[in-house]
Amino acid sequence: MANQLNILEIQEIMALLPHRYPFLMIDRVLDYTPGESLTAIKNVTINEPIFTGHFPNMPIFPGVLILEALAQATGILGFKTVTERSENELYLFAAIDEARFKKPVVPGDQLVLEVKFLKERRNLWKFYGEAKVDGQVVCCAELMCARREL
Repeated sequence: MANQLNILEIQEIMALLPHRYPFLMIDRVLDYTPGESLTAIKNVTINEPIFTGHFPNMPIFPGVLILEALAQATGILGFKTVTERSENELYLFAAIDEARFKKPVVPGDQLVLEVKFLKERRNLWKFYGEAKVDGQVVCCAELMCARREL
């Protein structure tokens, strides 16, 4: 029997994350395993407002937004990992370590975001994330998120 993928469409992503246009960075979750890993995509298009100023003659998707996309992917994995959560609960970006940018991301690219759960201690969750374009790593980092009730 073939493994069934755990796909999340935009409606369920929006139910899990508080972010909205233009700051919602996850277009679809391709697969996830609670407590282990998640793979999602972000389609980078020239229509995004960021490209009017970064950089108008050579549009490059900002590295900080790639990190934000990875952080949003970790938030989804966190929410799909816990069995009980409050309506007012969020995963807040707490830290970035060892971030590396390997190649510019431009309109027309599709970011494949892969995050892996590393550990949890006192409601701080640690993940390793990679963003890839065409199978090549364009960004990698360790990310920490804090599970908080607002």
